[in-house]
Amino acid sequence: MELGAFSVSLAVADMAVSREFYGKLGFEQVAGDGETWTILANGSTVVGLFHGMFEGNILTFNPGWVGVGTPADEFTDVRDIRAVLSTRGIEPTDDTTADAVTGPASFTLTDPDGNRILVDQHV
Repeated sequence: MELGAFSVSLAVADMAVSREFYGKLGFEQVAGDGETWTILANGSTVVGLFHGMFEGNILTFNPGWVGVGTPADEFTDVRDIRAVLSTRGIEPTDDTTADAVTGPASFTLTDPDGNRILVDQHV
C-alpha cells in the first residue's frame, strides 16, 4: 500500500511570522494563498502551514503525488487505502471516501498516542 507524498501540516497562529521563520530555514512557498494556507518546500521536504483551519499538527500523506507538485504515474487510490486499513481494524474519521467513486477524497486517523494523520488525495 503506497500512501503517497509525505508532509507535515502545522497549525500556525500567525502565518506571516511562520512563513518568515521557515523562509530563514531555506523553505520557499510552492502553493497556497499565503494567508490561510501555505505549502513550503526545501528540496524534497514539505511543510504545510495552516491558519484557522484545524487545531494541532497533522502528519499528511497525499496519494497521487510523489513529491512537491509532482503527480504519480500510478498510485493507490485513497478509497483502496481506506479499505485495507479497515480490514486491519483501523477505522478512519472525517472520511469523505464514500462521497465519490474516484477523484479527490480524504480521511483522518489517530495513532495510539493521539497524533492525527491525514490521507488526502487531490487527484
